[in-house]
Amino acid sequence: MVRFALIGAAGYIAPRHMKAIKETGNELAVALDRNDSVGIIDSYFPEAHYFLEFERFDRHIDKLRRKGTPIDYVTICSPNYLHDAHIRFALKSGADVICEKPLVINPWNLDGIAELAAQTGRRVNTILQLRLHPQIIALKKEIEASPQGTVYDIDLTYITCRGRWYQVSWKGDEARSGGVVMNIGVHFFDMLLWIFGGIKKSVTHRHDEGSAAGYLELERARVRWFLSIDPTFLPPETVSAGKRTFRSITVNGRSFEFSEGFTDLHTRSYEHILAGHGAGIDDARPSIEAVYAIRQSPPVAATGDHYHPFLRRS
Repeated sequence: MVRFALIGAAGYIAPRHMKAIKETGNELAVALDRNDSVGIIDSYFPEAHYFLEFERFDRHIDKLRRKGTPIDYVTICSPNYLHDAHIRFALKSGADVICEKPLVINPWNLDGIAELAAQTGRRVNTILQLRLHPQIIALKKEIEASPQGTVYDIDLTYITCRGRWYQVSWKGDEARSGGVVMNIGVHFFDMLLWIFGGIKKSVTHRHDEGSAAGYLELERARVRWFLSIDPTFLPPETVSAGKRTFRSITVNGRSFEFSEGFTDLHTRSYEHILAGHGAGIDDARPSIEAVYAIRQSPPVAATGDHYHPFLRRS
């Protein structure tokens, strides 16, 4: 049985990790969060030790190591800006890492953790769950089987509404979250780069605290993308249905549906990681570099056909 520690137990994504640890037959031994709204632990590991203070958590991890019952993996579900520090802590504690996306906000931090991982002999894994989605795997196989030189036209649209709390929290602070492009978009950019190849050109058309849009030329695709947390961009049919999320990808005009099939992707990610096949630093690097470049690129006027149709709603 593999022993886990979890940092960020009160966060939105933490229950998916607890469920994955449970469903892979392993143990959550200790958890940390400065927010004590962590009753969800009872649904999975009621015997887990829990700490509010990092210092006491650190001491407990070290005590377990000295007793000969060390933590094997540290799962990191903390806010984005803390990932780098928490990855370093885990590696120095002699544990492998499973870190929620994004692995880090700034690409140069990848070099530092790669160096520390090499020094400690431990592995850093991240969650890139869209790579395990059956429909996305099928799309990748379809693209790979198509004639060389074929370039696809893609529209990516993702609107996931957030309330006023969002901008007050760390997620609304771009320095701590990476902004809307990183928060809600990094796994989509990872998917596109994984399937269609590296970036040849990137243009940003909009980038503010609630929405972002732009155009990418990849090795095998031309991509118009739009991301938003603003409900005013929801299509009328989505609003009429009482929904607050709209997700759409079209490939050469064909709608590509992958709204279903997300429920067990964290468990599947853990299965891959525990088998030694997890997504690591090199896998995460292209999308993190892409998002960083978008964040640093001043928006330019949208002209011609290379801008997302939703920009007309601005």
